[in-house]
Amino acid sequence: MNAPTPSGSGTAPKLRIGMLRLTDSAPVVTAHEFGFFADEGVEVELMVEPSWANIADKLAFGALDAAVIVPPLAFAVQLGLRGVAQPMLIPYTLSVGGVAITLERELATRVRALGESDDLDPLPALAACLRQQPLTLGVVHAFSTHNLLCRYWLASVGIEVDRDVKLAVVPPSRAVEALREKQISGFCAGAPWGEVARRNSVGHSIAGSQQIWSNAPEKAFAVSARWANQHPEALSGVLRALHRSSRFCDDAENTAYIASLLSRRRYLNLGSHAILASLPGGAETSNGCVFHRGAATFPWRSQGLWFLSQMRRWQLIDDSIDLRSLAERVYRPDLYRAALSALGESLPLADWKVEGAHAAPWSLDATPQPIPMPPDRFCDGAIFDPAALPSLGESAMPIRARNDENDATR
Repeated sequence: MNAPTPSGSGTAPKLRIGMLRLTDSAPVVTAHEFGFFADEGVEVELMVEPSWANIADKLAFGALDAAVIVPPLAFAVQLGLRGVAQPMLIPYTLSVGGVAITLERELATRVRALGESDDLDPLPALAACLRQQPLTLGVVHAFSTHNLLCRYWLASVGIEVDRDVKLAVVPPSRAVEALREKQISGFCAGAPWGEVARRNSVGHSIAGSQQIWSNAPEKAFAVSARWANQHPEALSGVLRALHRSSRFCDDAENTAYIASLLSRRRYLNLGSHAILASLPGGAETSNGCVFHRGAATFPWRSQGLWFLSQMRRWQLIDDSIDLRSLAERVYRPDLYRAALSALGESLPLADWKVEGAHAAPWSLDATPQPIPMPPDRFCDGAIFDPAALPSLGESAMPIRARNDENDATR
């Protein structure tokens, strides 16, 4: 596919979108640079921020209208856990996968050696190392997919945070420096920072989100309810622009072009080869970013509910919160369908699905035709059924699968 020809700048309404220096900002950057937003009559200003804390605070106080965000942080802004409560909507998922768990070189070598000699996967090998020497791992924010996935992964083999390992907040663009300065022994962060650590001989990635939750949702496009309510037609246009961009970014033929675009000083300000490794067509492992295929852009309420259940599990939110109602208020597949229905795109028929039930590719009911879907298994074989979420105040752990035969038809 050839690169689209950039068009002129758009007109009002104006949308201020915050983002960090991460590979999965690609759909937003591409839609801006190629004029997809302008084609829909929306003037977009991209604001690159140094940390998720900055993103959250600017959303809370109205300095940003929208953001490329980790979904748990959008819930935190909605609940007023980052200052003033600001109602947020997630009508679009921007990326799947791309998260890497990176350890400093010596520790990574020990984990790999133990895993190979004992025929173990990286997690039990890491657990064995942690029992000998408690370490500090960096996560990008307390209210992040990274924190929740990392905790879930560690807990699956009995590693207890604060006893066996300490988690410290480190902004993604600071993670490699913190690892080099031995402030942390490893980090869980989005692309391209694991690859940057490897290229700088600082660390090696031993696992990624694919090993924790296959094809786990990562970044979302979140917009303030205020802006969305004031500009409903413009919001539909923004979602159409993102859809157009997501398809372009997911095409392997465009990988080199996108890497070059993201490498610019105003965006990631990194060598394009480090970015290339995490893009479709350039990913050297299964942990690269996915932007479109497999219904990657659909804002599944079941995935929002899983994040909320894990936030409650780790006492990041109050037990009294009605998780299902909150997931329905923030995740808005109705806005997604309204914006994209005229494009001929296959759209899921349901807003919820069972998460973690598929060890192999499967087919999703959609109109006008089914959507081929990738595996979605959790590392511990658990199944999260949103219909079986416990009542308020009870533990919100997923339901475990009884055996591997349960995954074929769900």
